[in-house]
Formats: sequence, structure tokens, C-alpha cells
Amino acid sequence: MNKLKNRYLSLDVFRGLDVALMIIVNSPGNGDTSFAPLKHAEWHGFTLTDLVFPTFLFVVGNAMSFSMKKYEAMGDAAFFKKVLRRFSIIFLLGFLMYWFPFFENGDLKPLAETRIFGVLQRIALCYLFASILLYYFKTRTVIIFSALALVAYHILLLAFGDLTLLGNAVLKLDKFLIGADHMYHGNGGVAFDPEGLLSTLPAIVNVIAGYLTGKFIQKNGQNYETIAKLLMAGCVLVLAGLAWDLLLPINKKLWTSSFVLLTSGIDLFVIAILVYLLDMSKTYKWTYFFEVFGRNTLFIYLLSELFVISLFEISMKGTSAYNWIADNIFIATAGDYMGSFLFALWIMLTCWLVGYIMDKKGIYVKV
Repeated sequence: MNKLKNRYLSLDVFRGLDVALMIIVNSPGNGDTSFAPLKHAEWHGFTLTDLVFPTFLFVVGNAMSFSMKKYEAMGDAAFFKKVLRRFSIIFLLGFLMYWFPFFENGDLKPLAETRIFGVLQRIALCYLFASILLYYFKTRTVIIFSALALVAYHILLLAFGDLTLLGNAVLKLDKFLIGADHMYHGNGGVAFDPEGLLSTLPAIVNVIAGYLTGKFIQKNGQNYETIAKLLMAGCVLVLAGLAWDLLLPINKKLWTSSFVLLTSGIDLFVIAILVYLLDMSKTYKWTYFFEVFGRNTLFIYLLSELFVISLFEISMKGTSAYNWIADNIFIATAGDYMGSFLFALWIMLTCWLVGYIMDKKGIYVKV
């Protein structure tokens, strides 16, 4: 824990916006009665919720555009030690989160049935591979890698499976490497992990896109020309993603190449708008709420997940505390859809309050 130094407001706010939305979509009072934009697309397609995770990877890359300067002066050994340490901690935290609360019916929950890949694990893997690429190779080479990775992933999906839930190459590789018991079972009970190993390949490109965007802003300054170029680049990527959708459908769960281009393009629009509002127009009054999330991002995300898991584990009048509070307080008062939304807001605001207290006390948890 330490005090923040050399923070960038646009980055904190962008990250905070994303974490706030992530908590809301991850904790509806009743998933069946959530508003449509707060649900993932069933398979092919795209919703606001599908933007949340790739945006998180984008802001990881954006933050790396500042930290990589320090790595370059550290030397290879120190670089690998730093990156591997951070990768290991984030991956382990993700694994332990899925194992939590560790005991079931008085016995230790079996590791043989614990999910291995997941959200934090993907962040850790993408961070690791993107760091190595960006440390050792020039920008042009990294861009070429990104293009080849997206094309190669397209080919792999079609060569080793189809684009269905049961027949895709991501599922086949995960089943072969780790087995169905270690995979996510949230798609109607089907063992399929939307953060599977193979689909991590295109996700690395989201991190690289965030990194290149951060470097571009630092090099060119925060001005109207920079904003215009970011918006134009965003438009090109969105159109390219929509065009690729004709050949390889936009699909968050498969993390298709068209999905990478679409989400990276949208993120360019958002960061351009934030740079204009915060760094050029100096409109700060609305930002602090999201800065709280952006300053303790990993801690608050973990807190939100453990809070929700704990509510599910607590029994209350024949059901879980999560369902009882959602049904008897929020949904009973505000109706199915609004009640589910207000319950998610309650979870998010509770986590924000913890982050607010930490910020006021100058406590920032970093890995």
C-alpha cells in the first residue's frame, strides 16, 4: 500500500467507469429480468455489457504505456522479475477467487473441480505476453504481430471446429488441456470457458491497442489534432470490425477477431472524449466518483466478487442472502427489472464506499 504518484486523470476515470459498469452487470438482482444492455449477447452479437471486459484490457495497456518506460531502464532480469511477479499474483488471485470460500459442507472444496481460467487469469496472461512483446520488439513489429494474431485466430477457429457453443476450437483445447471440471459451466451447464486459453490470443491485441493509444497521446499531446486522429482511428477499427463480422461474427464469448476490432475502436472513441473533457476542457466536477474506482481497481473488483459470493453462501429463510435481499427489498419495492438494477447499484455503491474510505485515508493496493 502506498500513496499514488504521477496519476493520470483520464486513465483513472476511464478505468473507474469500466469497473463501475463491470460490478453492475456482474451482480443483477435477477439475471432473467435485467435490462437488455446489461446482459451479454447470447452468442453472436454485441451489447454494452460485452464491451466491459475488453475495455478493462484496453486500460491495462494504456497504463502500461506509462509503466514500460520504467521497465526499459531496469534491465532484462529485473523486468522479468517484475512482470512474472505481477502475472503470478493476479493469476493466483483469480484462481483463489473461484475457489472461495474454500470449504463446502465442512470439507475443503476439491481443487479438481475449481475453475482455472477466468477474468483475472486472462488479464494476467494478456499482461504477461503483451509486456514481453512491447519490451523486446519495436512498435511496427508489435502491430504486425497483432494483425497476424487476429488472422491466425480466425483460421484456427475455422480449422479446428465451428462457431457453435459445443463445437468451437476454444472449448476443444480447454477440454484437452485442463478437462471439463476446471471449466466454466454457466452456459446452460455446458463446460465452456469464455476466458479460455486459445481465445486469450486475440485478447492480447486489446491490451496492445490500449498501449499504442497511450503512447500516441503522450507523443502527440492533448490537443484537437490528437482527438481527431483518435476518433478517425476508432472509426476505421469499428468499420473494420463490422466488415469482418460478415466473415467471422462478433462474439464476446469466443473473443473473435471482429470483436477485438469493434471494441478497440469504441474504446478509442471513449478515451478521445475523456481526454477532451478532462485534459482539455478541464471539466472535473463529475469525475471523483469514478476516480475512486480507478485508484483501487483490482482491490474493488475482488471485493465486489467476494461480496457477491459471500451473499450467495449465507443462508436466509430458505434461500441465499443474495436472493432474499434482491427479491424482498429491491424487486418487491421497485419491480422485476428496476429492482434488479437497483440491487446491482447497491452492490456497486457499497464497494464504492469502501474505495472512498481507502482513498480518503491514502490507501492504495497495488500488485
